[in-house]
This record gives sequence, structure tokens and C-alpha cells, in this order.
Amino acid sequence: MRKATLEEVASAAGVSKMTASRALRGTTDVSPETRAKVLQAAKQLSYVANRLALSMSAQRTKLVAVVVPSMSNIVFPEVMAGISAGLEGSGMQAVFGISDYDVDKEREVIRDMLSWQPSAIIVTGLDQPEDTRRMLKDADIPVIQIMDLDGEPVDHCVGLSQGGAGEDMARALIAAGRRRFGYIGSALNRDTRAEKRRRGFERVLDQHGLRFAAKHIDPGSSSIVLGKRLTMEMVKASAGLDCIYYSNDDMAAGGLFACMELGVSVPDEILIAGFNGLELAHALPVKIATSESSRREIGEIAARLVREATSGEGRSSKTVAFKPQIFGLPTT
Repeated sequence: MRKATLEEVASAAGVSKMTASRALRGTTDVSPETRAKVLQAAKQLSYVANRLALSMSAQRTKLVAVVVPSMSNIVFPEVMAGISAGLEGSGMQAVFGISDYDVDKEREVIRDMLSWQPSAIIVTGLDQPEDTRRMLKDADIPVIQIMDLDGEPVDHCVGLSQGGAGEDMARALIAAGRRRFGYIGSALNRDTRAEKRRRGFERVLDQHGLRFAAKHIDPGSSSIVLGKRLTMEMVKASAGLDCIYYSNDDMAAGGLFACMELGVSVPDEILIAGFNGLELAHALPVKIATSESSRREIGEIAARLVREATSGEGRSSKTVAFKPQIFGLPTT
């Protein structure tokens, strides 16, 4: 079956081809009534617009580039769900790239995405090397960095203080009476946000004259299996631990399963604490402590900032900060 053309849409709507093109691009110089007629004609004819061709005159596509480090757990799919929901009805479409926590790969993913002339770009974190930051600045489009506040943003920033999240958890665990801490994490040389949380936690320990009695940091990607293995090793080698802080909830869930297998009571003997506030943490057979990272909300606000910045209606605050809520601590 032959595809409908832009000329046919324009004819059915009773407008010129140029007006139909502008209406489909969503430009502000087309009245709502005319736009409605063009969209109705396009729907009746099953017309699929060539977004790249429609955006050539503006030198921008209706794409929003999004770069995240991983898809291996629910954290970033939830962020992307928030972005997609926030862009709904805008005519813009999010396209996603994965960096695998690799700064070189992230730079190339960003370069490739910018070559498609997106309307805006959403990037995870604030720790890009200077050449990547320069590329983002030179793109001359809205840049929204998400999930972290500990650093200098290129443009907009939506997230939480990762170091502050570690500090808050340490204070809460010390207030709960814990004194002999272990730490278990993964790929901290690449996952800079997890490393900031660890350093924040350690700062508070130092303020109280404490330190990690044991640390296991593995170069591999975080997982429940890895968390379980590292916890088995730590508990067997380090007697007297009363709390283990993990780089995230996946690792902490593995730690809980290790303790259950070893016959260690959680939280009576060892309190387990993670980060992200995943739904998984609520479904575990025993509660673990964790911090809510507001992933979907961060994605929705990032999308809102894209819409505001590309609409010509001005921009809202440069920084939108979240304060993680801690839950799952034992009650006294």
C-alpha cells in the first residue's frame, strides 16, 4: 500500500504544504484550529511524518537524547519511564544510549547522539571528563544532568547529593546503636555516585571515631549474586560486625540471603543497609535499611525542564534537589 504524502495531508486539511509541515512540527505560528485540522487529516490518511525532514529548517529534530550507565537493574528503567511520561504529548521522543559506566564509551555515545541534532540531552551524573563537558556545552542545547548534585553542572541538574545520602545513612545507623561496620560495593572506580556515598558514610564514621572494620570492593557489576558472595566472605572473615553498608539494594539483598544461609539474624546481629529504595527491598523476607532515590520523579522533572527550555517560555530553577528518605531501620 502506498504511503500518504505531506501534500495529501495538506490538501485534505485545506492548507498549504508549508502550513501542514509547520503544524506537524508543532511550531507556535500555526493556530490551534489549523493544527487540529492538519492532525485530523494526518490521522485519517494514516500519515507518518518524517521527523528528520520536518525539523531541517529548525536544524533540530524532536529527539531528546538520554544517556544512562546501565540497564541491569530497575533503577535506570524507572528513570527512563519517568522521562517518557514527562515528554508525553510534547511531540518529542526520547532516544536512549547506554554507557556501561565507561567514560570513553559515554563520550562516544554522547557524540553520536548529538550528531542527530536533538532538541536536548539528558545525561547521568556530573563527573564527565572535561572534553565531554566541553562537547555538551558547545552543543548549544539544553543539558540536564540527573541523579547527582555533588559537582558543577553544565546547565540544569536534577538529583540528590550522593555524598549526603551516605552521610545521612551513617548517622541513622549510628543512632540505631551500630558501631562495628563493614562495607561491600562493586565497580566503585566506574560508579562514581556509589563511591561518593561510600565516602560520605566514611566521613561520618570518622566524626564519631569509627571506621569500617572490613571492606570488600569488587570490580564486577553489582548484582544479588555478587552481594551474596562478598557477604559470605566478609561474615566468615570478620567476627563481631553489627552492620554492613552496601553500594545499592541489589548487593544488600544478596547480603541478606547470605546471612540467612549462614544463620545470622538480621537485623538483630547484623543490620543490612543499601541504597535506592527499590521495590525489591519491600518484598524481602526480612527488612533492610535503604534510602529512596526518587528515580521516576527525577526522570519526570528532567523531561519537564526539557519541555520548558525548548518551548521558548523560559527556564525554571537550574537545580532541583531531592532529599532521600531512609526507611527499614529497626524500631526500638
